[in-house]
Amino acid sequence: MLKGKTALVTGSTSGIGLATARALAADGANIMLNGFGDKDAIEKERAGLEKEFGVKALYSPADMSKPNEIAEMVAATEKQFGSLDVLVNNAGIQFVANIEDFPVDKWDAIIAINLSSSFHSIRAAMPGMKKRKWGRIINIASAHGLVASAQKVAYVAAKHGIVGLTKVVAVEAANNGVTCNAICPGWVLTPLVQKQIDARAQASGQSTRKAEIALLSEKQPMHQFTKPENIGALAVFLSSDAAASITGSAYSIDGGWVAQ
Repeated sequence: MLKGKTALVTGSTSGIGLATARALAADGANIMLNGFGDKDAIEKERAGLEKEFGVKALYSPADMSKPNEIAEMVAATEKQFGSLDVLVNNAGIQFVANIEDFPVDKWDAIIAINLSSSFHSIRAAMPGMKKRKWGRIINIASAHGLVASAQKVAYVAAKHGIVGLTKVVAVEAANNGVTCNAICPGWVLTPLVQKQIDARAQASGQSTRKAEIALLSEKQPMHQFTKPENIGALAVFLSSDAAASITGSAYSIDGGWVAQ
């Protein structure tokens, strides 16, 4: 469905971002990768996308905390591929502490990368999308874009902001062929989460599976993780013609977390 289209996925050198880039490439989209990491590993992923899916893939090292670099990345995507059709704002960082102990620099960094970067990328991409009368903007929010958890003040504030940003963009672009939606994942099994499970199992003497269920049960009724590939599949659907009138929505993919 996306053959001939181009997708820019921020924070796509690993995890949810990479899975989303792969899903979009599998559907025919050319890909602009972005993120930090080992250069050889990133090149392996970039070349792998081209070989496996027969698309063109490039990489931008743009720092998502720097507005000028974000604008340059969007411009480079349009120049290299001829258009930017699907923008997935996925880049994010995390820090955990009580609000009175929360470092100001950590607050500023999380707001910059988890919220402001999406504004900057959308601002840069919107003129081209409106001109071509077609565009899909997908913001990776979180269950924490809809509900709160203690010790995550900056992350929760940023993700709530992402949902609000999504709604405004959707309203402004409603008659320009451009949609904007948010995806709100719950627990996703990442290497960092796996470490939490392993540590819990070791400390409690439980099996890994019991530790996993205990962790999941703290937030969601479904005792299984969302896979990054599940999020990628939803992004593909929201990029499709079938989703042409779906805009301004926040899609929970969280095992029932916010249903409670």
